[in-house]
Amino acid sequence: MKIEEIYSDLPILETERLILRRVTLDDAEDMFSYGSNEDVSKYLTWNTHKTLSDTNEFINFVLNQYQNNQVSPWGIEYKENGKFIGTIDFIWWQPNHRIAEIGYVISQEYWGNGLTTEAAKEVIRFGFEKMDLVRIQARCSVENIGSARVMEKSGMSFEGIIRKGIFLKGKHRDLKMYSILDEEF
Repeated sequence: MKIEEIYSDLPILETERLILRRVTLDDAEDMFSYGSNEDVSKYLTWNTHKTLSDTNEFINFVLNQYQNNQVSPWGIEYKENGKFIGTIDFIWWQPNHRIAEIGYVISQEYWGNGLTTEAAKEVIRFGFEKMDLVRIQARCSVENIGSARVMEKSGMSFEGIIRKGIFLKGKHRDLKMYSILDEEF
């Protein structure tokens, strides 16, 4: 399986409450709403969006990734109100090794409702069924209890702590590592 085979036409995925689809420029205001929230971006690799142009710059990067058939995110749309509430993606994929890592972000107003877990389970299903993966992993800062819960509720197993595994926002941070294997899915 090649990256281009999946990302040349990123499929729409659907769950009970969510539609996972391509990000568009029309999503900018909703994305800025959560991207400008420091609580949301606190543990993420990107900086808090200060202006709508920060958000548009990111969306243009994503659109370029789509155009070039590169690994790129699904936008998370909440069916109940049609609102764009986050993104989820394989932040990297090694097709030759059949492993990938997921990452996600969701608007704070939707935290605690199981929506991120619902999206993660669907992306994990897609990875095993359509991308022929044998391992899907995810990492989070040890302080990010909410993200760790998403990984656990998505069926992933805790593997350990990667000490000083990332330099993020001016300091080295320890990361929790989780994974799920195809035979566990």
